[in-house]
Amino acid sequence: MKSMEEMMQAAQAAAETIQKQMNEAQAKLDTIEVEGTAGGGLVKIRCTAKGRILGVAIDDSLIVPEDKQMLEDLITAAFNDARGKADQAAGKEMQAAQSGMGLPPGLNIPGFS
Repeated sequence: MKSMEEMMQAAQAAAETIQKQMNEAQAKLDTIEVEGTAGGGLVKIRCTAKGRILGVAIDDSLIVPEDKQMLEDLITAAFNDARGKADQAAGKEMQAAQSGMGLPPGLNIPGFS
């Protein structure tokens, strides 16, 4: 049987490994890109799985002063579409990171839910 000190050292090492893997997974999320669209592709927003907006593309046909409200609504819809996809990608990535750590399913660790 291991001594209490050896078990504490093993627990500390495991915690450090988990923290490192969490940091790596979080960093990877900022490299995963998703695209949200609205208006049949007339408005597109690219963002990372962490939700950082990378770019907005608006079709020239939408740049009409009378359609300002519609354009704003489409941008909002495209952002929400991109954010939903980002959340899905983040959840999938964090789930993969958690399963790679050998943790039991359903264990609630901050940053993995």
